Amino acid sequence: MNLSKYFNVTADNGFCFTRQQGSVFAKDIAGDFNPLHDVDTKKFCVPGDLLFAIALSKLGVSHKMEFSFSGMISDGVELNYDDITLDNVTVSDSKDKAYMSIKRSGDVSHNTELATSLAQRYVEFSGHSFPHVLVPLMAQENVMINPSRPLVIYQSMSIDLLRLDFVNPTLEMLESKLEVNGKRGLATLKFCFKVGDEVVGHGEKQMVLSGLRPFDADVINGVVIDYDKRKNAYA
Repeated sequence: MNLSKYFNVTADNGFCFTRQQGSVFAKDIAGDFNPLHDVDTKKFCVPGDLLFAIALSKLGVSHKMEFSFSGMISDGVELNYDDITLDNVTVSDSKDKAYMSIKRSGDVSHNTELATSLAQRYVEFSGHSFPHVLVPLMAQENVMINPSRPLVIYQSMSIDLLRLDFVNPTLEMLESKLEVNGKRGLATLKFCFKVGDEVVGHGEKQMVLSGLRPFDADVINGVVIDYDKRKNAYA
C-alpha cells in the first residue's frame, strides 16, 4: 500500500486530499463503497481509515493507540499534527478545528513494514463493516438506518498490541454488538491481530448510526442490492 498516492503534502509539511484520492483509497484499498466517498457526491468525506493509515506511517506504531474522530474532512482541507512528540496528538486544520485526536502509550516502533501491514489489514476489515457486519446487527436489534440518507459515522478505534516485533498479521473479528438509544445506535466491533496462531494484539472500532427506525427486511435488502450494484459497476 503506497500511501503517497492518496494525499498531497502542503508547503508547511501538512497534508490534504483531493476527492479522487479519497475515493480511490476507499474503493481500491478499503473496499468501501459508501456514497460519502464518491467523487461527485455533494457531501464528500475523506475516509477515516485513510487518516488512520497516514497516522501510523507518520507517528509509528505504539503498544496502545486510541484514535477519536471529531469531524468530516472534505477535499482541499489542509491538515497538520500539532506536535508528533507528544503522547496526545491532534490533527487540525489551519483554523485549529480538530478532526482526529490520538492517544498513545508504551514503546514505539518505526518499522515501516509493521505500520503498513497493520494499516492494510485493519483498513480491509473496516471498509467491509457495511453490509457484512452492520446489517445483521441491525436485524438483531430490529432497527435500521434511513435508507434515503444512510448515516454511519466513524467515531473511534483503538489498538492494544502485545508486541511490536511482527509484520503481516491477519485480523480476526471476535465480537460485534449494537447498542440502541432511541434513533441513535453505537456499533462496536472487537477484533484481534494474529501471526499464525498467536494473538499479538487486540482492537476495537466504534461507529454511530443515526436516524434509526424499525427494521424492514425488504427495504434494507434493497439498500444492500444498490450497494452491491455500485461495487460491481466500479469493478
